[in-house]
This record gives sequence, structure tokens and C-alpha cells, in this order.
Amino acid sequence: MTPSKPYVVRAIYDWIVDNNCTPHVLVDADVEGVVVPVDYVNEGQIVLNISPTAVVSLHLGNDVIAFSGRFGGVPMEVFLPLASVLGIYARENGQGMIFDDDNEADDRTPPEPDPISPAPGNKPSLKLVK
Repeated sequence: MTPSKPYVVRAIYDWIVDNNCTPHVLVDADVEGVVVPVDYVNEGQIVLNISPTAVVSLHLGNDVIAFSGRFGGVPMEVFLPLASVLGIYARENGQGMIFDDDNEADDRTPPEPDPISPAPGNKPSLKLVK
């Protein structure tokens, strides 16, 4: 199956916007391919406002988030490989999701369920209740 992260990002983005809140993404600026204004990076991370009023041409794709924005009045094309997105949340209340890619369920195969069988010597039986 394809990774669930891009679908979750889009769903949470829609949920935040539908509730009249401001979606922000937390980004690992050190991931290869990230294009962000380096002047705003703090300790290898940057928080970006991706609300419809803050960005132009927002693309929430399966592999990348891209948009045009202004930083200090200077226009810039921002490019975020999905692996760089650490979380998405509402500025107003902090509700959203932080991703832990090391433990993402998409990368793991669930264990096979144990077959249901009675314990040795315990055969299923029916009892008449009056």
C-alpha cells in the first residue's frame, strides 16, 4: 500500500481550514531537497503558515508540499519533500498531528493473527440453560 502520510496531511489541513483555524507545518529543514527561507530556520527546523490567505498555489501532493509565499516581503517558491514534514497543526489551539517516521505504520507489516483454537483438552461444548 502507499504511505498514509500525504493523505493524513491533506485531511488534517482540510479539517483545520474548515474550522477557521490557521494550518502550520513543522519542517525539518535539513532534509535533502527542502527549499525554505534559511533566515527563518531555527535549530534545523522551521514552522510555516500554509493557510489559504498566506500562500499561493498550494500543492499538497503525495511526495511534496509546494507553494509560493512571501518572507519579509520577498517572494519565494517553497518546496517540502514529505519526508521533511514533521507535523501539521492549528496555530490557534495546537491541535493536529506530529509524525514519527521511525515508527510509521506504513513501514511495518502487522503480525499475522493467531488462529482461534481451543486449548488442548478443552473441546467446545453447548449447555442447555432452562
